[in-house]
Amino acid sequence: MSKNSIANPAPLGLLGFGMTTVLLNLHNVGLLEKTVVIIAMGFALGGAAQIIAGIMEFKKGNVFGATAFTAYGFFWWSLIFIWWNPFGSIPADLTSMGFYLLLWGIFTLFMFIGSLKHNRATQVVFLSLTTLFFLLSIADFTGIGLITQIAGAVGIFCGGSAIYASLAQIVNNEYGKTVMPLGD
Repeated sequence: MSKNSIANPAPLGLLGFGMTTVLLNLHNVGLLEKTVVIIAMGFALGGAAQIIAGIMEFKKGNVFGATAFTAYGFFWWSLIFIWWNPFGSIPADLTSMGFYLLLWGIFTLFMFIGSLKHNRATQVVFLSLTTLFFLLSIADFTGIGLITQIAGAVGIFCGGSAIYASLAQIVNNEYGKTVMPLGD
């Protein structure tokens, strides 16, 4: 199988990330309760779909896409484990969650730097995701609910930008031309 013989996995990964991010951040702004709907979306589309996209990016030789999709897919699975807490006696407190989100923010900051070699749509996704992780980390460290709500608004924008990037790649590929600009 040649390097280019598999389909572009980025639209799948971006869609999985984007839809799950929007859904979770509807909770963060206070519009939804945290229910099995968010957890199921995180497991299936946020986690599994991104991990599959990441593995496909590895096969294509794309280190950036492979690392991003695989890591964020496993982010969703780890977050689900934190919420579900199958370990029972080992709870997550706000300080540990603050550090968890801070580490993801630092990783995402460097992914944003890497995205500067990519199109504007990808840059917007990674810049807004960096902002989201840092805001959520600050919210957990301080316990200030308003910061979580602000982060939720950033998260809805971030997820929406990822959905746009996904759909733009699909539509542009189908028509063989730029119908939905990505800022190449």
